[in-house]
Amino acid sequence: MDIPSKYIATSVENKWYDYWMKNDYFHSTPDEREPYTIVIPPPNVTGVLHMGHMLNNTIQDVLIRRARLQGKNACWVPGTDHASIATEAKVVAKLKEQGIDKNDLTREEFLAHAWEWKHEYGGIILEQLKKLGCSCDWERTSFTMDPDMSESVIKVFVDLYNKGLIYRGYRMVNWDPEAKTTLSDEEVIHVEKQGNLYYLEYKVEGSDETLTIATTRPETIFGDTAICINPNDARFTHLKGKKAIVPLCNRVIPIIEDEYVDIEFGTGCLKVTPAHDENDKVLGDKHKLEVIDIFHEDASLNSFGLHYEGKDRFVARKEIVKELEEKGILIKTESHLNKVGTSERTKAIIEPRLSDQWFLKMEDLAKPAIDAVLGEDAEINLYPKKFENTYRHWMENIRDWNISRQLWWGQQIPAYFYGDGKEDFVVAENSSDALELAKEKTNNFQLTTNDLRQDSDALDTWFSSWLWPMSVFDGLRNPENEEIKYYYPTNDLVTGPDILFFWVARMIVAGYEFKDKKPFNNVYLTGLVRDKQRRKMSKSLGNSPNALKLIEEYGADGVRVGLLLSSAAGNDLMFDESLCQQGKGFANKIWNAFRLVNGWEIDESAKQTEVAEIAIDWYEAKFQTVLAEIDDHFSKYRLSDALMAIYKLVWDDFASWFLEMVKPEFGKPIDKKTYDAVIAAFENNLKLLHPFMPFLTEEIWQFISVRTPEEALIVAKWPEVTTSNAELIEDFSMIAEVVSGIRTIRKEKNISFKEGIELFVVNNDNATTELDAVIKKLTNTATINYVSEKVEGASFRVKSNEYFVPVSVDDIDVEAETEKLNAELKRAEGFLFGITKKLSNERFVNNAPEKVLELERKKEADTLAKIETIKNSLASLK
Repeated sequence: MDIPSKYIATSVENKWYDYWMKNDYFHSTPDEREPYTIVIPPPNVTGVLHMGHMLNNTIQDVLIRRARLQGKNACWVPGTDHASIATEAKVVAKLKEQGIDKNDLTREEFLAHAWEWKHEYGGIILEQLKKLGCSCDWERTSFTMDPDMSESVIKVFVDLYNKGLIYRGYRMVNWDPEAKTTLSDEEVIHVEKQGNLYYLEYKVEGSDETLTIATTRPETIFGDTAICINPNDARFTHLKGKKAIVPLCNRVIPIIEDEYVDIEFGTGCLKVTPAHDENDKVLGDKHKLEVIDIFHEDASLNSFGLHYEGKDRFVARKEIVKELEEKGILIKTESHLNKVGTSERTKAIIEPRLSDQWFLKMEDLAKPAIDAVLGEDAEINLYPKKFENTYRHWMENIRDWNISRQLWWGQQIPAYFYGDGKEDFVVAENSSDALELAKEKTNNFQLTTNDLRQDSDALDTWFSSWLWPMSVFDGLRNPENEEIKYYYPTNDLVTGPDILFFWVARMIVAGYEFKDKKPFNNVYLTGLVRDKQRRKMSKSLGNSPNALKLIEEYGADGVRVGLLLSSAAGNDLMFDESLCQQGKGFANKIWNAFRLVNGWEIDESAKQTEVAEIAIDWYEAKFQTVLAEIDDHFSKYRLSDALMAIYKLVWDDFASWFLEMVKPEFGKPIDKKTYDAVIAAFENNLKLLHPFMPFLTEEIWQFISVRTPEEALIVAKWPEVTTSNAELIEDFSMIAEVVSGIRTIRKEKNISFKEGIELFVVNNDNATTELDAVIKKLTNTATINYVSEKVEGASFRVKSNEYFVPVSVDDIDVEAETEKLNAELKRAEGFLFGITKKLSNERFVNNAPEKVLELERKKEADTLAKIETIKNSLASLK
């Protein structure tokens, strides 16, 4: 076959992805094999591929491809999340461009536009994941608002309501005035902001007295319904039973007493605004105060704001401060740093707001999920373990979950009102069932579906995605179906720590509530992708590279390798584009190694050389050692370490040593036995590389031999760990140092490689002579002589052995040689100091395993011998 001189990723990637798709390698159906299942964290339907997705999905693909090679029935379920807030905002913006106001549409008309938007733009990200090489079972692609998924969500809501776990309550909630919906506590990010503390004077009714309050939000005075003092505060006993007058609106309000007020804090007088502060609401309920809501849903002031009606809260604040100042009501202003709640999604500043909302009681539901991760018999593992503390904090301080949103895009809450009262409703999966329930509840059998009005709110998006590992296998509507029984619990979940509570914890809660089983065995939490300056990647900073352009420039394999070389479990990834260049360079190295091997002529009758035999035995031993290492890294989710081990094996051991040892002399053929062994070793390397670099490896695999679809690399067999020859590896590592030493002398003394040299060895270390043939071939050494005395010439040491290459006396630079030896001596003495310190540490000696102590004592002996050798060499130069 004609093999291109360069590896061109762009010409290879589509070819093999289409081939994999055509042959259905990604598709899974239940069978007799062990299942290995991953469900994708469904990206927002509005999303496009960014660096976080690239990292997360590369890791998932590495895991799924390795499982496939291990003979497991690998199933990776893809899909997208309907993302209520983000999608509704996109649709509203698009309608606005067309001159359409959402408020002029019915719910059905708006949803028609939303679905149209979803069909046009939604799911772009899934197509982009294909470019990365993701081997998802695309036939299983799910969307959280697919009819079957929505049916599952509604079924769960009804079930939890009937269990008494879902209730409707009038509560102070987090209101996002931009998205015009409530948010759960977890969707609010508290950000430190520099603001002001304003000191205002309120008149006391029927007197010339005044009292002073301090507030960060002067616009909320329009909602004040009391002033509160501490009954034990001697400064204000004269105010007991009196009333105050609210500035600007001149409302007369009572002065109440409560020990809630901290005598030491602020002025000691607290303005109470029950509609706009959670603590004030508690006080208001206790003292039966009036509740005055001063805001519209977009946080502009309503009619209670008087002449500021219709103005945005922040615009109004500036103007109110100015008016208060002009009227002498504002006494002073101080700078004040405080934490402000902001919407995770829109970044708008949250308004506390009273409204009727739906809540899910979480305290009892959370208990099995706490035990599953943190209990004595924990059955879900978090990697890295450090996130267990975060999980514990969230779960042990859990609050009821506000699950209703004032949006249209999402599953509509299945509550049906039959009257005007707050309790005049029933909960059912559909309007027919609701009608029957309403008739029973009211005893009015004349009711029709026209008399029912469904709650207009939608459910929180997380209320659908918390069911994801079950709903993608239809495990809620059909709990005994073959797929849920085969694929659930899933194996690994790969996601970011930022949604450990939002999504991961809630899926665990749902798993135990609805299946009485964990949803997955392991959770691998990736770090966040940051730039070289440790900044989070964002559009506003302009530091987030275009993911598809990276793939175009470096190839999907190059980008995958670049991402994983810089990633560590749970630690943030400092992304540097040069790592993708390194990944591309690695792909080229492998390609060139293949071209080298493929270019060799084979002689069927030639005998295998001694060096080739040694090389094959050594590489097999080395491969087995590294394979065991790689499997261990995978078991601990150290994928970067696994990749680095493969990288070194292929770049250093295979390309730099093994191929150099076996390659035939220039212009001569290679024997078939050695060639076959080289190809077998290459194929094993490709199997290890395939999960990380699927395109390049499949391309080379298919070039090596004509393969049937059943013989494709994607479904080949992962190598099995067997015993390895540790002694040979140890001996070879010494030989490698000898080869490096000789090469250094050739370079320093300008001795051409074509010129054969003699090597003299003072074998103090009793090193094996069985590998001398390797030294000879790799360094063009004509003879190796073992002697008891030093020989004139350039020298180097390996352990306590001394190696001499005779060169003309004039060629030896005594000063340079002395400097080199002194530097070596300093290094060796420093190394010895560290070992001696360790071995003189009683605690270390008493606790370390015998094997470790043995190794340390051997290092000490070797280093002492090396120091003596260096000192002797220095003496001989004087």
